[in-house]
Amino acid sequence: MKLLVTGGAGYIGSVVTSQLLDAGHEVTVLDDLSTGHREAVPEGAEFVQARIHDSRDHVLGRGYEGVLHFAAKSLVGESVSSPELYWENNVAGTFSLLEALREAGVPRIIFSSTAATYGEPEASPITEQTPANPVNAYGASKLAVDHMLSSYSRAHGLAATSLRYFNVGGARGPFGEKHSPETHLIPNLLRVAAGSSDSCRIFGTDYDTTDGTALRDYLHVVDLGRAHLLALDTSEASTHRIVNLGTGNGFTVRQVLEACRTVTGHPIPAVEEDRRPGDPTSLVASNHRAQELLGWQPELGLEEIVADAWRFMQETGAA
Repeated sequence: MKLLVTGGAGYIGSVVTSQLLDAGHEVTVLDDLSTGHREAVPEGAEFVQARIHDSRDHVLGRGYEGVLHFAAKSLVGESVSSPELYWENNVAGTFSLLEALREAGVPRIIFSSTAATYGEPEASPITEQTPANPVNAYGASKLAVDHMLSSYSRAHGLAATSLRYFNVGGARGPFGEKHSPETHLIPNLLRVAAGSSDSCRIFGTDYDTTDGTALRDYLHVVDLGRAHLLALDTSEASTHRIVNLGTGNGFTVRQVLEACRTVTGHPIPAVEEDRRPGDPTSLVASNHRAQELLGWQPELGLEEIVADAWRFMQETGAA
């Protein structure tokens, strides 16, 4: 297929672009490089530096058969202090993209959604029937796009899939995490092992879990990418599918810390601090719908996630 990848210079976008190219697809990456990196765009992909707000100029007349939409702001804290950035970029920008797709007759879109749409659910594992109740503008902006996709599917025949990610980690060869600031647990732990930081912080040790620290579902970015390719192949006109992507198993912060210590051979000192407001005890996905609709299931575990992330950090100096 001839495909457009928005946000393809970012972490997940670059990994999925590399997988699409390896699968024989023709790919154009559209990214404004506000958070992405030009060197992260895989060789073989055409690159266009532009905002998604200007999608029309880069979609009409190109003959795209599908879009994978990763371009978004994604810092939870920033979305609380500056929600206007998230409505303007994630919602208004995606509206411009959808209008361009409608005018150009592009038939399918795969959307990078998030478990943040669920907010702080009381029950776990989380299914697609769990009520969406986001507690910040980031999650709310992604949920707003989900609603847009449902309406465009009904009215205009768009084949849409929203993939709601849980915690993503790992790397694929030269493509991995290079966020600034870095807010994810695994790369921050590995930064300590690499010597970029003296210690890591554990927020909350009084949760109702086996060791008192919060429980999260960690998915390898390679497994995540495979789900996108399967979603492309199984999408249906006039249908909007919402699908969780996770392993169905959780690991506590201490378990992740121990995995990082094992892989790196570094003690990775940890400082215990109070819980952060709004951090739920457990966020673990049910992936039954992904298995049913996409024929997908994860293949890589926590140690592979950590090992690939550590290899990427060492080889690229990403710490």
